[in-house]
Amino acid sequence: MKKIIFLLFIALLACTSRNKEWQVIEKNFQTTPLSVRPNPLWFWNDTQVEPIELSRQMAGYKEAGYGGLSILPFGKNFKPDYLTDAYFDVYRHCLEEAEKLGLTLWVYDEYGFPSGTAGDINGDGNGRFKQKYPAHTYKRLDKIEYKLNAKAVFEKELPQGLLMAAVAMDSLTFERIDLINCIEAGKLKWQAPDTGHWKLMLFVCVDAGISIVDYMCPEAVELYINMTHDEYYRRFSNYFGNTIVGTFFDEPTLYYAQGRAWTPDFNTKFEAKYGFSPALYYPALWYDIGKETAQARNYLFGFRTDLYAEGYPKLVSDWSIRHGVMATGHQDNEEVVNPVGTSGDFMKCFKYQDVPGIDKIGGRRPAERFYKLVSSAAYNWDRSLVMSETYGAMGDIGWNVVFGVAMDQYVKGINILIPHAVWYNTDKVVFKPELSLRNPLYADSLRIFTDYLSRLNVLMQNDARWVGDVAALYPIHAMQSEHYMDGPLGFYRGGVEIQGMDYVDVGVALFDSLGCDYMFLHPEVLDEQCRVDGSKLLLDNSIQYNAFTTLIVPACRTVSLSNIEKIRDFAIAGGAVIFTTSLPEKATVAADNDKVASIVRDLIADKKAAFIEQPTPQNLKITMGQQSGKQSLRFTSETGVRNIHKQLHGKNLWFFANPDAIQKNVIIELDGMYNLESWDPHTGITGEKISVNKINGKTDFRLNLDGYHSLFVVEK
Repeated sequence: MKKIIFLLFIALLACTSRNKEWQVIEKNFQTTPLSVRPNPLWFWNDTQVEPIELSRQMAGYKEAGYGGLSILPFGKNFKPDYLTDAYFDVYRHCLEEAEKLGLTLWVYDEYGFPSGTAGDINGDGNGRFKQKYPAHTYKRLDKIEYKLNAKAVFEKELPQGLLMAAVAMDSLTFERIDLINCIEAGKLKWQAPDTGHWKLMLFVCVDAGISIVDYMCPEAVELYINMTHDEYYRRFSNYFGNTIVGTFFDEPTLYYAQGRAWTPDFNTKFEAKYGFSPALYYPALWYDIGKETAQARNYLFGFRTDLYAEGYPKLVSDWSIRHGVMATGHQDNEEVVNPVGTSGDFMKCFKYQDVPGIDKIGGRRPAERFYKLVSSAAYNWDRSLVMSETYGAMGDIGWNVVFGVAMDQYVKGINILIPHAVWYNTDKVVFKPELSLRNPLYADSLRIFTDYLSRLNVLMQNDARWVGDVAALYPIHAMQSEHYMDGPLGFYRGGVEIQGMDYVDVGVALFDSLGCDYMFLHPEVLDEQCRVDGSKLLLDNSIQYNAFTTLIVPACRTVSLSNIEKIRDFAIAGGAVIFTTSLPEKATVAADNDKVASIVRDLIADKKAAFIEQPTPQNLKITMGQQSGKQSLRFTSETGVRNIHKQLHGKNLWFFANPDAIQKNVIIELDGMYNLESWDPHTGITGEKISVNKINGKTDFRLNLDGYHSLFVVEK
C-alpha cells in the first residue's frame, strides 16, 4: 500500500511539474519575451560603422520585436577593417549595448560568404586565410588520361601535384591495373598487355586556386577557427553563453573546384578505415567500371562526405558547444536533387551539426521542397533545433508571402527563422527585403510579424519531440552509384541529373498535397538506430525517438543489403512498405546484388510490399488509404492541410498551416481520446475550446483555416 501511495505521489509531482511548465509556456506565448524573439542577420555593409549609429539601430531593432542580431561584415568599402582591433572595438560596443537592451548576438564567422576565407574582401581569391596558410586551402582532383593500344609503351614524368592513383583500365573488359609500382624517380613507365584498348589515368590532387579553407582537412579547419572564432572568444569570453548565444557559418560546399573537391589525406584515411587502398576505384569517379561501379562510387563519394561532415561543420559545432553556445549554418545550393557533387550527402553533412540549417532565398530556388531533409537530419541524429536563413534576395515581397513562407517552414520542422536581413546602410541594400522599421514597406506590420515568429518559437523549440507514422528512405546510395565527375549539368547544378530520382517529388506529394507528415531516414540511421518491434519500425533516439507504421522507399536502383533486409523484416512483421517509380536491383557491394534483387522480388510477389510506378498524390493517397489504421492523423474530408505533430512536456500539440490564398476547411480524425483547445500564433489568444467528437478511441474535429493563416491545436 505504501508503495502505491508513493508512486501516486511521484505521479502527482510529475503532473504538477508539467502543469507549471505549461503555465510558463502559455505566458510566454502571450507575452513573447526577448529570449524567444527572432534574430536577423545585420549587414554592416559598404560603409564605416559608428558606435552612436550602432546603438540607435539596435534600439530600433528591439522596438521592431527582434531579440538579437547576427552581425555580417559585407562589401569592399566596409570599415573598420575586418578582424582588426578597431573592428573588435565596435563589436564590443555592440555587445555592451546588447547587454543593456537584453538582446543576444550570434557570431557570424566570416566577412561576407562563403565561410572559410577569414575575409576574401576583394573577392580576388587571396583572402586572409590563404595569405597565412596557403598549403591548407581548397584542393581539386584532376584526371590526366592517355589512350594506349595493346603492347604500347608509356613513359612520362608525373604531373605536378599529389598523385592519388595511377590506374590502367581496359575500356572493354574493365580490367584495372594499379600502376603505383611502375613509378620510379618521378617517372611512370609501363607497357600495355598484348590485347585490349587501354586508358592510362593519373589522378592528382592539386591546389584549387581559391581562398577557401580545405573543409575536409581537420588541421586546416582548426587553423581557420583559430583565426576567427578564437579571436572573438579571446576578447569576449565573458559574453559567451549569455549575450553571445550562437555561431553561424554560411554556404560551405563541395561544388567549388569544378565539383571535384578533394583532400590530400583522402587515401591514407580511407585505407585506415577500410583496410585497403582506394586506388583501383578512382576510375569510377568518371567512368563505368563494370559490376563494381556502384560499389566504388559509394565507397569514394561516401567517404568524401564523411571527411566533409567530420571537417568544417563538426569542428565548428564542437568548438561552439565547448564555448557554451549553439552552432548553426547551411550549405550552398541546397536545392539540387542529386547532391553528391554539391554537398556530398545533404543529410549526412548535418550529422555532427548542432543546429542544421537551410537558406530560403530568391532566384527561383525552391528551398521549400528540401526543408524536410534538414529537419529530418536533425531528428535522425537526435536534435531538435532547425534553422533557416529566410527571405534573402526575394525582393520587396508582400506580407502574405512573408507569413506564408514562415508558416511553411515551421510546419515542415524549422523552428529558428533568421530573417534576411536588416542593413546598416539602407542606401546600399544588395539583397532585398530590408526588414527594419526604417523601411516604410514593412514598418506598419513588422512587430505583428515578429510577434508571430516568437509565438511559433515558444511551442516549436523547447526540445519538443516530433511524432509521425511515415518514414521515407533517403536514397543517397542510389545517387552516389549514378553520380560521376564533370557531368553535363556543370558543377553548380550538381553535374548529373539521375533519371527517375523521385524522393523530393514524393515528399512534396505527401506533405504539401496530402497533408501527410513524414521523416526521411538516412540509410546509416536505418541500420544503426532503427529496429523492428512488432509491426513498428522504431527509431531508438533519446529525444527524437519515434515509431513508424509505414516506410516509403523512393526510386533507388541501388540500396545496401543491410537496409533492404531490415525493410523486409519490417514488411513481414506487418509494417506497410511502399516502393515508388523504380525498384532496387543492385547493392552497394557488388557481391550482394543478387540478394538485394531477390528480396525485393519476393516482397512484391508475396504482396508484402506495394509498388507505385507513378507516385502522384492521388496514387499515394489510394495506396496509403488501403492500409487502414496506419496513420494516427487522418483527414476524413476530401482535402488535407499541412501539419506537424509534436509532444512537449507531456502534452500533444499539432500545428496546422495554410500558406496559400484559398481557405481550407478540413475534418481531422486523431487516434486517441483528446480534449482540445486552440492557440492562435497570429493573436496570442489561447485556451479557446475546440468542439470534438470522441468515439471508439478516436477524436475528430473540424478546422477552418483562412489563407495565409495557421493555428495550434493543443491537448488540454
